[in-house]
Amino acid sequence: MSDLWRPLLLSLKIATVATVVVAVVGIPLAYAFSRWRFPGRSVLEALVIAPLVLPPTVVGYFIIMVVGARTPIGGWLRALDMSLMFHWHGAVLAAAVVAMPMLFLPAKAAFAGVEKELEDATRQMGANLLQVFWHVSLPLARRGIASGLMLAFARALGEFGATVMVLGILERRRQTLPITIWVDYVDGELGHATAAVVALTGITLAVILLYNRSPLDRRD
Repeated sequence: MSDLWRPLLLSLKIATVATVVVAVVGIPLAYAFSRWRFPGRSVLEALVIAPLVLPPTVVGYFIIMVVGARTPIGGWLRALDMSLMFHWHGAVLAAAVVAMPMLFLPAKAAFAGVEKELEDATRQMGANLLQVFWHVSLPLARRGIASGLMLAFARALGEFGATVMVLGILERRRQTLPITIWVDYVDGELGHATAAVVALTGITLAVILLYNRSPLDRRD
């Protein structure tokens, strides 16, 4: 049980940071897609949603092709003495990419359900776009956003395929809970994997129960 803490804490750190990244990027993106039409919109939306249906290993492959050591971005990071490969920052990127659709889709639907008349009335009272978004659109869409964040966190916590390609699998100190479960399975130590399975299942259920008891889930 004592060797569970390192992968548990690493998984929680990666999932938490990935969820923050998803929120910062995904919420404004979902709002933009719910309100405006622009060239390339369908292609960009398809790219955002694609990780939902693509095999995680394919997502990991694309990440390596974009930020790997032999890519322009990877070379630039290497010049700064940085790298996303075999580092928890890369695992955050992988988890965020895979979890993004889990927030984007419900947030976009929630923003689309906000009446534009309310936003227009707020603009006529002198509010700018940011103020309308922060004081009108965001509060009214909070239920969809909250459910999306919950799903994004759970998806990031359980991410395996893309993460293992970016983070690696050899060093125990770099293994998340899903990677630990896989390594134990390969080694034939299913009993040793039980603690990690219970931990992942318990955290996921706790997140769902917490959301169900949240005031955000209650009707006004």
